[in-house]
Amino acid sequence: MYLGIDVGTGGVRCAVCTLGGQCVATGSSALRDAEVPNLPLGRHEQQPDAWWRALCNCLRSMKGKARLGDVVALSVDSTSGTMLFLDGAGRPLRPALMYNDSRSIEQSRRVNAAAGDFIARHGYRFNASFGLSKILWVKEKEPNVFAKTVRICHPADYVAGRIRGDVSFTDTSNALKTGCDLFDGTWPEFISKDLGIPAEKLLRLVAPGTPTGTVCRGASRDLGLSEKTVVVAGCTDGTAGFLASGAAGEGRWASVLGTTLVLRGISKSIVKDPAGRIYCHRHPDGWWLPGAACTVGGECLMVHFPNRDLAALDRLALESPLTDLIYYPLVRRGERFPFVNPTAEGFMTRKPESEVELHMACLEGVAFVERWAMDVFGSLGADVSGPVFTTGGGARSGLWLSVRASVLGRELHVPEHSGCEFGAAALAAAPDCGSVSEACQRVVRIRHTIGPDPAIRKHYDDKYAEFRRECARRGYQ
Repeated sequence: MYLGIDVGTGGVRCAVCTLGGQCVATGSSALRDAEVPNLPLGRHEQQPDAWWRALCNCLRSMKGKARLGDVVALSVDSTSGTMLFLDGAGRPLRPALMYNDSRSIEQSRRVNAAAGDFIARHGYRFNASFGLSKILWVKEKEPNVFAKTVRICHPADYVAGRIRGDVSFTDTSNALKTGCDLFDGTWPEFISKDLGIPAEKLLRLVAPGTPTGTVCRGASRDLGLSEKTVVVAGCTDGTAGFLASGAAGEGRWASVLGTTLVLRGISKSIVKDPAGRIYCHRHPDGWWLPGAACTVGGECLMVHFPNRDLAALDRLALESPLTDLIYYPLVRRGERFPFVNPTAEGFMTRKPESEVELHMACLEGVAFVERWAMDVFGSLGADVSGPVFTTGGGARSGLWLSVRASVLGRELHVPEHSGCEFGAAALAAAPDCGSVSEACQRVVRIRHTIGPDPAIRKHYDDKYAEFRRECARRGYQ
């Protein structure tokens, strides 16, 4: 059995899985008293000890469902860009600066100025959400804290380190936003030379899925795990979600359809975008993971149909004729992918004749954006030939899956379980499977697959072309 631990913004979630794809047990525990109150606008901090308490509570709730002492290995994922500053005993010197903390805008500019060659090589720039910008902020604004700091780490490093008994490793997935060179797995020279951040304060870099030790005695007592359980290097929550989708192999993509639409795929080589819309993680097996997040997604249904039975609308839409109504389903100002326009707004080509027609236009509009996004990735050199593995709330709608498959012209695979904790469990199994890809194929079970409907493919091809023309008329391209 393999344990995956997801340290999220609002709670900790865990899953115990087998190599046969069986989910033995799951658990969750909300983070209580974690948020630091009364911070200025744009600042977000959490108390790291709350993560440990939540993990203890989560595993305690699972003891009646799984023999935790029989867990062979575990791995931890966490939010990307959240940073901690530890003293020599591994204790946090201040609350964690969260991924959505934007105080380091000025520092991100200086990081980019120092990282010119690095940026050209990797194809992305640093912003205030990145860990390296936050480290520089603490160095400049809290010099006493920085002087006492012995280790700088991410939440996954901290939790895994407490389980292991020492915080000494970080994974190259979490370390992307801290400036890790993804080509050779090292800390680049500009971090210490130009930014004055000593290399010895940064953790040892390893690939996700690398064994880093075993459970220490204290953690064994607190968590109910065996001291023989192996601790395997984790990843970001976004990467864990990708692994949980079941996508494995070049040309395969994962599409997470929730409030927004997030896409990530597997590419043989790094994919760079002059417009800065995407960046690439490194797959533990050596591939690249180009990805991007759209602003549109299921939020349009939440806005247009609050507290409505969407499944009932799906059933009505199935009985209705196809419509020519075109809708770009943006319900807030600004789009970030497949085009960048901070003032973009949603539009309809005419007023909908009914709620059912509006509902269908929402489903189609998001599907058209998804196809557009795949077209952009393809134009940048990514292999988009494979199937799409999809998760998120949107994957629960059979009608929406059918629409998306027909618009995309490819099969959609829906996994039985899609939480980040399942991706972390697959990482934990990687050493025993020989690779992360093999572990994903063995741990992740696909619930069902849906393909394009030949009867409506031509309709959607034509409508997608008109959708793109309507966007171009408004300067969205």
